[in-house]
Amino acid sequence: MSKPATVFKRSTNLLLQFLAENAAVGEMLPTEQFLTTICQGSRTAIRSAIAYLSTRRLIASPADRRLLRKPIPGDYFDISELQSGAERIQQVLMERVYQRDMPPGAEFSEAELAREAGASTVSVREFLIGFSRFGLIEKKPRGGWRLCAFDRSFATELADMRRMFEMAAVEQFAHLPHGDPAYAELARLIKQHEKLAARIDTRHNAFPALDREFHTFLIGLLNNRFAQGFYDIVSFVFHYHYQWDKGEEKGRNQYAVQEHLAILRALAEHDIPKALEGMRSHLDSSRRTMLSSIGTREKLSQPGA
Repeated sequence: MSKPATVFKRSTNLLLQFLAENAAVGEMLPTEQFLTTICQGSRTAIRSAIAYLSTRRLIASPADRRLLRKPIPGDYFDISELQSGAERIQQVLMERVYQRDMPPGAEFSEAELAREAGASTVSVREFLIGFSRFGLIEKKPRGGWRLCAFDRSFATELADMRRMFEMAAVEQFAHLPHGDPAYAELARLIKQHEKLAARIDTRHNAFPALDREFHTFLIGLLNNRFAQGFYDIVSFVFHYHYQWDKGEEKGRNQYAVQEHLAILRALAEHDIPKALEGMRSHLDSSRRTMLSSIGTREKLSQPGA
C-alpha cells in the first residue's frame, strides 16, 4: 500500500496535470467528487492537494478555488518521490532489459539492483522472489539472479490472455460517460503517438515506454487490479524478446505506432467496432513478431550459429 504522503503527491501531480490541460485561468476547480476520479485519491488526499495549490498561489485559498495561474514545472513533485520501493525496483529491472540489451541468461545481483533503485537489498530480494513466480527470472544456486528464456507455448498462452483483457478494455470504453477523465488521457496519448510517429526514424527506441503507456491506459479502463498486474508481465516479456530481432526493430516500432494511432483515433471517434478491429489486428501482428523473435533466439542459440 502506498504511504499517505505518496498518495498525496501523486494526486497533486495528477491535479496539476489536469489543470494544465483542461482549465483556464479564472475558472473554478471542479467538485471534490469529480477530482477523486481525476486524481485517483480519496477526498482527504484531494483536500490536501487543494491546500497545496493554495500555498503555491495557484488558487487564492482552499475556500476560494478559482484558478489564478497555470501550473509550472516547479509546482510538480519529483516523479521519483511518487513510486513505492517495489515500483522503483521493477522500473530499474525493466530499464536494464530495454536499454542495455540484456539477453536471456544475463546475470545480475541484488546489490546492483538495490543501488540503482535506491532500495534496500531486503526489498529487492522480496520483489525478485515474487517476480520469479512468473518464470521470467530465476535464482542462481550460488547467489545472484538470471534472466530466463521462454518457449513458444509460454508466449502463446500469454498472448491469448492479453487478447481477452485488451479486447474487453476496448469494449468497456463504449460505456464511459461523456466527460470521463479517460477522454483527456486519450487525447494526450494521441498527441504523444503523433509526436513519436513524426520522429520515429531517430526515436524508435522510445517506443517501448509509449507502448507501455498505451496498454496501461487500456487495461486501466477495466478497473481490475489483476489485469493491471498481468500487463506488467506482458510488457516485460514482449519487449524483452524483441531484443533478439534487432534488424526489424525500427520497422516493427514504426508499424506499431500507426496501429496504436488507428485504435486511439477510433476510440476518440467513438467508433468501437473500428477500434476492436484495429486492436484485433494489432494483437495479431504483436503475436507474430513475438513468435518470430523467439524463432530468431532459438536459431542463434543453436550450436554453430
